[in-house]
Amino acid sequence: MTDLFGLLGFLIPVGILLLLFLSGVRIVNEYQNGVVFRLGRYVGLKRAGFRWLIPFVERMVIIDLRTVARDVPPQDVITRDNVSVKVSAVVYFRVIQADKAVLQVEDYLYATSQLAQTTLRAILGQVELDQLLSERERVNRDIQRVLDAHTDPWGIKVSNVEVKHIDLPLEMQRAIARQAEAERERRAKIIAAEGEHQAAEKLSMAADVLSRNPATLQLRYLQTLVEITTGGNHTILPIPLDILRVVGAAASRSGFSTPQDEHHPNGHGEEEGPPAGGLS
Repeated sequence: MTDLFGLLGFLIPVGILLLLFLSGVRIVNEYQNGVVFRLGRYVGLKRAGFRWLIPFVERMVIIDLRTVARDVPPQDVITRDNVSVKVSAVVYFRVIQADKAVLQVEDYLYATSQLAQTTLRAILGQVELDQLLSERERVNRDIQRVLDAHTDPWGIKVSNVEVKHIDLPLEMQRAIARQAEAERERRAKIIAAEGEHQAAEKLSMAADVLSRNPATLQLRYLQTLVEITTGGNHTILPIPLDILRVVGAAASRSGFSTPQDEHHPNGHGEEEGPPAGGLS
């Protein structure tokens, strides 16, 4: 009996010490940091691995260091040009200083989410609707920069902010569609005008080249005949351009003239006067 009481007197203190030891064991994962408090005072950080705390004296708060993605609920925003839209976004951030995330803010997840909502409304209220639609990357950078500056004292790094969805009123959607259609028509007219201008320049250059060498004009005439005949069954009697020139010259020498020439015999709008030296 004495031996039994002696064994129990040995095992009970050992068991108590073992329980105390196990109650102070903590395992910190690789992606976590532990913020340690001793009697309510901050004493340091615990990195990844096996950690032991003094039971009933020390307490550790585990902080996740991985990147967190939080949705920003749709916000009613009035842009600078007085257009009411609903905008939703997503914020990517992570804790880089676990001690500040515990000591400087009560709930860093909730605080960052609320700050993202207010920052989204503030930044989008300073831009126009066209800028919000066409310069979304710049708007995202502005929101990220402002949000990161406000969360830096909390030990939080905002890595990215993305505007996900912009809900426009139906009237504004129709107005934007009409504007896009008018812009397309304007571009089409400009392109057509530029094409006509370039074609006119090329035709003028071709006419200059053809006028310098009569043989080129004859070749172009023959090529045109070939193109006409390939389009279907046509009967064409080719007449050399030299014959046309000879016929034209002969007609001019034979005295054919226009009614204007008959009214003005000298061809300059004046009647011929008597020969020099008097009447014959």
